[in-house]
Amino acid sequence: MSTSHITRSVMKIDLVGPERRGFALGLNEAAGYGGVAVAAATSGWLAAELAPRDVLVAAGAGIALLGLVLSTVLVRDTAAHVALEQQHHPGSEEQPPTLAEAFAEASWRVPALRSCSQAGLVNNLNDALAWGLVPLFLAANGASVGEVGLVAGVYPAVWGVGQIWTGHWSDGIGRKPPIVGGMLLQAAALVVLALSEGAVGVAAAAAALLGVGTALVYPTLIAAISDAVTPLARAPAVGIYRFWRDMGYVVGGLLAGAVADALGYGGAIAVVAGLTAASGLWVAWDLPTPRRSAPDRVREAVAS
Repeated sequence: MSTSHITRSVMKIDLVGPERRGFALGLNEAAGYGGVAVAAATSGWLAAELAPRDVLVAAGAGIALLGLVLSTVLVRDTAAHVALEQQHHPGSEEQPPTLAEAFAEASWRVPALRSCSQAGLVNNLNDALAWGLVPLFLAANGASVGEVGLVAGVYPAVWGVGQIWTGHWSDGIGRKPPIVGGMLLQAAALVVLALSEGAVGVAAAAAALLGVGTALVYPTLIAAISDAVTPLARAPAVGIYRFWRDMGYVVGGLLAGAVADALGYGGAIAVVAGLTAASGLWVAWDLPTPRRSAPDRVREAVAS
């Protein structure tokens, strides 16, 4: 699933060009997480009516077959779009970077890439907290299963729908303000949650704020990665970024569990809030602000 998700993201970036890549990525992420929500709701309903194992096997096989058919019939390779865009980057490499080169550049060598990679990791770190620790925190404070489900559902609903607008917004305002603002908003939401003492209304409001912050960050980080590299280097750079971003689930699960054992649920949420704020400040300091946007550079290259 992750490999196909990366491929879909890169292909959309290839197709739309620099002027609309934030919007395209917002649509892609919104559709992906909307599909997760629909599949979860539908499979839960079917499992309640039918045998859960049969639903799992039949639905999995059906979705895989449908995806194969649609990919074969409708999807076309975007190599020609990449080659056309690459022509507007004179003097750049004629071959994609090696895996070792891409890993070094996206992890620590290039400021724009390393700041986005660490922000992606921290974003998914607090995402793991939201899915794993927050339900336990609410249940420990007396929330019912329905109330836990309400708070858990608000977060991805706001995040998923909000990405359509936030990705488009980043095309006009630039990538840095939404990323920095989104990380700091996530940190503020986690502080509110840590101080809520499990009150469901306050927790739901914090979950909505967390969703807005994630919506600001999620598609914009991939767009920022794409802005910082040439078209031929795009796929490996996005792949390395996604490695670090998805490692956040692992780091977040381990960190939240260890800190919760030592400081309690509220303490663990507060620690992750501090890390999220620090990550946003890192982006504010390390992510360059280009004097001209990527669309402006391409338009100038075409005009010349």
